[in-house]
Amino acid sequence: MRSPKTTAAALAGTAVLLSGCGLQSANTFTPAASAGLIQPIDGVDGAEISVGAKNFTEQLLLGKMAVIALQVAGFDVADRSGIPGAAPARAAMLGGETDVQWEYTGTGWLVYLGQAQGIPDPEEQYQAVRDADAANGVSWLPPAEANNTYAFAVRSEAVGELGNVATLSDVAALPVEQRTFCVESEFATRNDGFEPMLEAYGIPLGDPQGVPRDNVSVLDTGAVYTATDSGAQCNFGEVFSTDGRIASLDLAVLEDDQGYFPAYNIAPEVLTSTLEEHPEIADVLEQVADRLTDDVLIELNGRVDVDGEDPADVAYDWMRSEGLVS
Repeated sequence: MRSPKTTAAALAGTAVLLSGCGLQSANTFTPAASAGLIQPIDGVDGAEISVGAKNFTEQLLLGKMAVIALQVAGFDVADRSGIPGAAPARAAMLGGETDVQWEYTGTGWLVYLGQAQGIPDPEEQYQAVRDADAANGVSWLPPAEANNTYAFAVRSEAVGELGNVATLSDVAALPVEQRTFCVESEFATRNDGFEPMLEAYGIPLGDPQGVPRDNVSVLDTGAVYTATDSGAQCNFGEVFSTDGRIASLDLAVLEDDQGYFPAYNIAPEVLTSTLEEHPEIADVLEQVADRLTDDVLIELNGRVDVDGEDPADVAYDWMRSEGLVS
């Protein structure tokens, strides 16, 4: 489990790295869009603004939405999509490399601010992270309904084979040899991640009577889904609750019956100095956030991860279908 001090040190080190080389976008393509419900802002006149996004599907989609929205509003947008993970993304924001990012309230509270426990109530979690992060010069705008929390899933055909497993407590009741997990590297080291989750459910990592380390495979995010579906490496795989691959692979999501995972509602965060200069940014991004639900993101994520569409095209197509742009 990474301590807050360790997380802070990692962020500081990443900030040095970023300041030395600058951020580069993984994919700068963005379809041209015209005004819809989002209108040009008087007085912007091509002011420069930088949008960051981490390097996984949902973040790339959200980043492209912000790029499109802010371009239509009249900004000259630098697209910094593809930041490799939470620590570099936070360092980019604190270092002024990015002005705008989409973030998750639980991540902000537990990982960036180093709090020991998350808050299950979505509104209380948002208010807590908003108020605390203000001291760091970061303004959290109102969150979307969408809550992309962590979860664990099992291939549907194995639910009965393992004894009608439906909850994470059911996993704790299985024989040790059946408690096999696939997780991605960031979740394996987060202080709101894998090890403290196992502790909460009474099956600590490294304990022969809990979850032996040989029972855990650390894989790339996409490989976690395919490995969970095949069942060859693990029975239980870490998933994101809004991921379109859950339905396409017919995976069954286990209930977090102990309420371990906090709320991870998606919210735009903006450098306070940038927001003070252009307060209309809040209205622009709110129009996008108000339309983001779990079902919307499951569909959009699936179009990328399952159907192979480009995140920029999917983001633009959805925004046009909602009348946000034309």
